[in-house]
Amino acid sequence: MKNTDKFYNAALYIRLSREDGDKEESYSVVNQRKLLMDYINRREDIMFYDTYIDDGYTGTNFNRPAFRRMMDDIDEGNVNCVVVKDLSRFGRDYIDTGRYLERIFPDMGVRFVSVTDDIDSIKRAYDMLLPIKNIFNEQYARDISNKIHATIKTKQQSGQFIGAFTSYGYKKSPDDKNKLIIDEYAAGVVRKIFDLYVRGHGKQTIAKLLNEEGILCPAEYKKVNGENYKNYKRLDSTTYWTYSTINNILHKEIYIGNMVQGTKSQRMRSKQRSVDRQEWIVVKDTHEPIIDMETWNKAQILLEKRKRDIGLDENVNIFAGFIKCADCGRSLVKNMYRRKDGSRVFVLFCSTYKRCGKHLCTPHTLPMEVLEEIVLSDINSVIQELSDMKALAESHDFGLNEMKTNNKKEEEKITEEMKKIRRLKKDLYEDYKSLLITKEEFLSYREDYMKKEELYEKQLSVLKKGDDINGINDIFDLPSVKNLLEMKGIDRLDRGIIAEVIDEIIVYEDRRLKIRYRFSEDSGQLLEKISEHKIE
Repeated sequence: MKNTDKFYNAALYIRLSREDGDKEESYSVVNQRKLLMDYINRREDIMFYDTYIDDGYTGTNFNRPAFRRMMDDIDEGNVNCVVVKDLSRFGRDYIDTGRYLERIFPDMGVRFVSVTDDIDSIKRAYDMLLPIKNIFNEQYARDISNKIHATIKTKQQSGQFIGAFTSYGYKKSPDDKNKLIIDEYAAGVVRKIFDLYVRGHGKQTIAKLLNEEGILCPAEYKKVNGENYKNYKRLDSTTYWTYSTINNILHKEIYIGNMVQGTKSQRMRSKQRSVDRQEWIVVKDTHEPIIDMETWNKAQILLEKRKRDIGLDENVNIFAGFIKCADCGRSLVKNMYRRKDGSRVFVLFCSTYKRCGKHLCTPHTLPMEVLEEIVLSDINSVIQELSDMKALAESHDFGLNEMKTNNKKEEEKITEEMKKIRRLKKDLYEDYKSLLITKEEFLSYREDYMKKEELYEKQLSVLKKGDDINGINDIFDLPSVKNLLEMKGIDRLDRGIIAEVIDEIIVYEDRRLKIRYRFSEDSGQLLEKISEHKIE
């Protein structure tokens, strides 16, 4: 029986990604869970709370669903200890990993344990070996990733299909997984969508018609056909078509027999991003088309015409793309109503509720005017906080001079050691030329010296980055923070300000708001703030 006088609630965090080069057996989810459970069962001061598993997610960024869920539990006070197998399971990006281990977890009172690295944050402070291990983890992931992406691109350029899941309407050939063949049932639905659209039906109307007929949406269709497909922006309990799904199908060139790939970038330390159309990999006539060219051309003409007809500059929602429903994850859309006196009022609604059916989600109603007041007040509060922090940093210096002095001394010491190693390498070569040592001895000694030299170079790199990672004053040099401080006080919001500082706004049905601010990713630095509000 564990002593519960003083204990930590532990989150067991497990990650597996073949893209990172993970070995299926030695690093499997089952084996990781067993190792972590064995560890906490031997500890008197750690109690198991929950397991968080990101299976199939790269370690080069922290945008992972289970990791986000774990952070939510930490925010709510349910978890105050994170246990991982090793640092590479936690993350392969040394800057973001260091940010969590040096700043975020200590500030939140979270204990961090990496079992096989013998790291426990309550036993000893952060040391120099930790970022070095993180550097190796990141470099290993980068090398593996580059090789995989080079192979994938070559296959894509030859017109082979590369991907876990095909576009709706197609399936992989049983004889060749890189070749597409028509899935007759789904292809019939695709033809119906194009036919309805060219006959004048709108995308939202088409989505409602398909939902009324009980036709499964692409994600649910893949699921019932045995594919392990997940759409994290969809309500788990519902199966429905949306405006965006219809819009996506109508724009897909794959339906006329052309293979289109490489539309998303794969970048270290960031989310996937869309690639400019001219950089897409398009190979024509690689598979049987579902849509004939006449229907395709009519649909594209209508899409272009309707895009031009929309007044994009009128009543623009400055929060578009930043505000989401807490329940289904979809965006909130703006609607306009007229009061009795003729004046207009704008209200935000969950797009699933508004466009796809009232049984699929709840309204999450939020007046635009209220949202603007809250965000404007919040941003001004952030500006004031930053101003106070800057004043405090300038007056008290937070001991940064002492830290930088120590780093400087360490840099000088390592630099001298590097000079010594280089002199020894030179002398070694002279001894070899003079036949004082054998070739085998020369090669062996030289390899040892080169390893030491490489280690010293990485230590110097970490020390130089240390000021960027740890230095409070450097936060105020970030372009976005500088811009905010120069604003001093904002009296009106615009889309530029929103895009500069807000990562996302989550709206709950109980009239709560959660605003996540992210100030700049320049130089690998990130200043994050989460603000919550209750609308009366």
